[in-house]
Amino acid sequence: MTPAARMQAAIEILDANLAGTPAEQALTGWARRSRFAGSKDRAAVRDHVFDVLRCRRSLAALGGGETGRALILGACRRDGVDPDTLFSGQGYAPAPLTEEERAAGKPPAEGPEVLDIPDWLWTAFRDSLGAAAETCARALQHRAPVFLRVNLARTDRDAAAAALAAEGVGTQPAASADTALEVLAGARRIRNCAAYRDGLVELQDAASQALVEALPLAGGERVLDYCAGGGGKTLAIGARAKVTLFAHDAAPQRMRDLPDRAGRAGLAVDLLDADGIAREAPFDLVLGDVPCSGSGAWRRAPEGKWRLTPDMLDDLAATQAEILDRAADLVAPGGVLAYATCSLLARENGDQIAGFLDRHPGWRCTWQHSWPVADGHDGFFSAHLTRAADRA
Repeated sequence: MTPAARMQAAIEILDANLAGTPAEQALTGWARRSRFAGSKDRAAVRDHVFDVLRCRRSLAALGGGETGRALILGACRRDGVDPDTLFSGQGYAPAPLTEEERAAGKPPAEGPEVLDIPDWLWTAFRDSLGAAAETCARALQHRAPVFLRVNLARTDRDAAAAALAAEGVGTQPAASADTALEVLAGARRIRNCAAYRDGLVELQDAASQALVEALPLAGGERVLDYCAGGGGKTLAIGARAKVTLFAHDAAPQRMRDLPDRAGRAGLAVDLLDADGIAREAPFDLVLGDVPCSGSGAWRRAPEGKWRLTPDMLDDLAATQAEILDRAADLVAPGGVLAYATCSLLARENGDQIAGFLDRHPGWRCTWQHSWPVADGHDGFFSAHLTRAADRA
């Protein structure tokens, strides 16, 4: 495919996304219809689509509209590319620009438009982050780096890096966590590497690794990952300390690959349904990485930024409080409830902790930390809530 043909494919996928089709689904549908597209073509089209979605609002201003064509036109203007070299109508290139398209567009306004944040969210975003708001917003406009977690139960960081390098994956240690490697080259080779297949490394953002590294684990604890999802943090916990490990998710299908991943990592994980939790409780540590806006990870899932609404945020906050209250009943006296989000918003973070403490006498917050979108990693928040040792 020519560069212009790739742009036309991106336009079609963006139009499908703007009409309501999730980006991944639109990309998959296009790839199935376009058997002629090679792996490099598919990767390039994907990059174009996600680049635009990260900057959808500012590119709409530059391009003069919220259509696939206008957004790609906005990207050309942002990047200093002559749009006529792509909008030529030749072969599979986009049709030439109309006079209306040439006249449309303006520089994005200062504030939430140029920073690609919805107007309704900007005040809460700015108030939550303070002086770091603009830095975080600009970081969210760019592609996220790829990080690996080294499985310290099987190797160390230097040895893992050497094994990856031998198969063409270049890395460097990341400062965020002792287990973290930032991938500098060969990211698309990772899943075929022996180091990955043999469980020496797992794909995991550095902030998630730092969150697990901060958990108060000495060894011997009974630990429940209450909102386990795919189980990345479950496996990170098991690699950090010798614990009895349990995992649960309200949507059990999300954990379908966890047994195989645990086996590859050399770990034993007991997957629990609601009855299993009741049977096994209490636990020394319960981790609740709750559903959230995902605002700290919008570089990876940028359409979430545009689909989030005030009502959705209200529902998420209510769900978070409900999960905290349910999880608290599973913690043994003297145990810890670790709360986590990949959100940058105070409403989902510190405000939830304050609300929990108001509702639950006999608990105290013994640790709290925010990771902004910086040093390459996603934005995260975590707090440790400790139950009084003499409370049932």
